Amino acid sequence: MFKEITKKSLYLGGLILFLVGIISCEKDFQDIGSSVISNTKFSTNDTLLEIEITNKAITNVRADGLAIGGLGQYLLGVYNNPTYEKIEASIVSQVLIGPDLKVVKETYGADTTVVTTIDTVYLRLPYQATLQAATSNAVDYKIDSIIGDPTKAFTLNVYESGTYLSQLNPVDPSKANSYQSDAMYQKIGASLNAEANYQFKPNANDTVFYIKRRKSDGSLYKIDTVMLSTKSPFARIPLNESKLKQLFLDEYGSPGFASQEAFNEYFKGLYIEATGNEGSLISFDIKTTLSEQKPSLEIHYTNTVLAGTTIIDSISKSNSFFLSNFSNSVYKMEQKTYASNNNVVLQGTAGNMAEIKLFGPDNNNNSIADQIEELRKENWLINDASLTVYVNQDIVQFDTIATPYKLFLYKNPSDPSHVKDLLSEGDFVYGGKLERSDKKPNKYTFKITDYISDLLNNNSDYNPTLGLRVYNTSDLPENVIDTVVRTYNWNPKAVTLLNHLSSNGTRRAQLKISYSKKK
Repeated sequence: MFKEITKKSLYLGGLILFLVGIISCEKDFQDIGSSVISNTKFSTNDTLLEIEITNKAITNVRADGLAIGGLGQYLLGVYNNPTYEKIEASIVSQVLIGPDLKVVKETYGADTTVVTTIDTVYLRLPYQATLQAATSNAVDYKIDSIIGDPTKAFTLNVYESGTYLSQLNPVDPSKANSYQSDAMYQKIGASLNAEANYQFKPNANDTVFYIKRRKSDGSLYKIDTVMLSTKSPFARIPLNESKLKQLFLDEYGSPGFASQEAFNEYFKGLYIEATGNEGSLISFDIKTTLSEQKPSLEIHYTNTVLAGTTIIDSISKSNSFFLSNFSNSVYKMEQKTYASNNNVVLQGTAGNMAEIKLFGPDNNNNSIADQIEELRKENWLINDASLTVYVNQDIVQFDTIATPYKLFLYKNPSDPSHVKDLLSEGDFVYGGKLERSDKKPNKYTFKITDYISDLLNNNSDYNPTLGLRVYNTSDLPENVIDTVVRTYNWNPKAVTLLNHLSSNGTRRAQLKISYSKKK
């Protein structure tokens, strides 16, 4: 009986709350100043407003990662799509040393000598890869974050850098330093490659490497197998053994290896340079905290202990020198000038972006666009405002690998700041993700309701040029009061969009506003 009464009471209470909610909502409609209106006192309509969208070259982007603890990704290689700017992406990095580096740590008798023989020296670049399949005998990986033609080689040279990477601004040491993607770096001497102009092609099957350990007389001591614990692939760039022995092993224990600071002065870093007209662009993760996944300079050598001329012992040694988080990207871009036609081109890194002007000119020079002044007279209540740009599917058909999955819209490219809706509504509502139609890249849409509402309801007169570029993970604000847009970009993807011209028909770039108005 008690359960039956309780159920009835709960049902009656829920009904009362429901009716109260209806009455409250009806009252809210009488007082509402914006947002969605659905009431017999209002009519709801849509309108399309013409906009202007044009190409704008990106000269450079910030490429040091000092303010964010290292870049999210580091690009290496060549991407040459004739529709866009060719990019040759290189890396300049400090190198980390370990404590107590000694070629010979063991103690031997006075009648013995130790001869050190370099077995191999190489630059190790672990790929970011996804496991496709695995059996008891083999694994199958696919390299991630790669665009271009991996069957074609690009030229790779590794140099000793002659430029000291400083975290402090040399002009004003009280401020942090910064490096742009087109910064110039000195290179010391010839390349450190074992083979100059090494022809590099990524290979997902490069999962193991065998080191032949040799004694001082050249005889084989043993063969070591080098592989990652995950059995995932890694690139190996052979380096000049005698040069690295001179620069590293012969200097262990010297003042240059006394501390990390001293070493940064002695050996300023590596310049890993990619050049060429074809090949692929690969993304590497220097920032990772997983040591075996972090790019490194690897030195493997054997100490042969001699008593006179008799070999009494052989000890294999290895030292790893990881690339520091203080690593800079270098983007050598083609700086192409795009034709004035019905397209705009967006390309990440230091490629190209678009500028968007809303609401037309200010002919009466009162700092407010004439169209805004006219629309304010309508007293619209803005329900929704969407800015949509369409992909030119004649150029970009089914290529979703090299097409950006997301674009980024912001205010005032010369002094960039976030659009209000990104802060007020969040990234998911704000949008900008690629939408497909029949598996083809189709369009990108941004919800800018709050921004447009503020302009048309006379809450704001700030209507700057908007910037549209390829999205980078560093673009999102850290919190709701973080209004400054960062200039990093390590996303090399590109897309061709249709601009605002009437020749593009219904697929022209446009601003759609849904509004309500009192009858």
